[in-house]
Amino acid sequence: MSILVNKDTRVLVQGLTGKTGTFHTEQALAYNGTKMVGGVHPKKGGETWGSVESGAQLPIFASVAEGKEKTGANASVIYVPPAGAAAAIIEAIEAEIPLIVCITEGIPVIDMVKVKARLDKSNSRLIGPNCPGVLTPDECKIGIMPGNIFKKGSVGVVSRSGTLTYEAVFQTTNEGLGQTTAVGIGGDPVKGTEFIDVLEMFLADEATESIVMIGEIGGSAEEDAAQFILDEAKKGRKKPMAGFIAGRTAPPGRTMGHAGAVISGGKGGAEDKIEAMERAGIRVSPSPARLGKTLVEAIKG
Repeated sequence: MSILVNKDTRVLVQGLTGKTGTFHTEQALAYNGTKMVGGVHPKKGGETWGSVESGAQLPIFASVAEGKEKTGANASVIYVPPAGAAAAIIEAIEAEIPLIVCITEGIPVIDMVKVKARLDKSNSRLIGPNCPGVLTPDECKIGIMPGNIFKKGSVGVVSRSGTLTYEAVFQTTNEGLGQTTAVGIGGDPVKGTEFIDVLEMFLADEATESIVMIGEIGGSAEEDAAQFILDEAKKGRKKPMAGFIAGRTAPPGRTMGHAGAVISGGKGGAEDKIEAMERAGIRVSPSPARLGKTLVEAIKG
């Protein structure tokens, strides 16, 4: 059983009729297995969205609740612009969608603080925002990850960086290992799902035999994840792991790339994170180009 998404995942698209939503829905429909069941637009309910490439026709609903009721959707992907994205997430939470994936970049932190408060009182899981999504090879692609680099296999990939998610996937494919599921959790300071949530799933998933974890400077999520891995190993739950931390050369106090990638108050530096990961038994790659090889070394012990 794949974690998070599989061949039974039924996906609604919030923001389907926009340029970004249209493009990535076309890509998802073209990817083997993904069940896209409809779109949501408050002013276009009752209309139909047509795919030029595949010829597929998807109904558009006026609300997420209506879309869920009529299609049995159990996941939603959000391509709504930053100003309306938080409201879109909250609408999906209120409709009790189990998995919500928000790709949108640039959502104000204050908006995400309100979303997080609602999320914590719900049974929904949010991936993102500002993330590439989640993909289980040959079963389901939600978001913007390039499906052609994936191969069904045994590695679980979790990353704060979008492009480095693809790098880890590409390299584990080239090493012949393939992936169970890849999850891009996003790099914003306030987000739905953290490393520990995904690592817990990978440790519990029998098909996932090894794990790649890619972090960045800023915050303490990587240190927290390393402590979690260490604690689980003491209980006898462990799998070979490779890791990487982006932003080793970043100057303190300056945001690099992601909004969450800022070192302040002597915390969040690359060296601290690397040290914590190594202490937890994670083999840290010296560069992103060696992630695949580093994981193979970790597997061989």
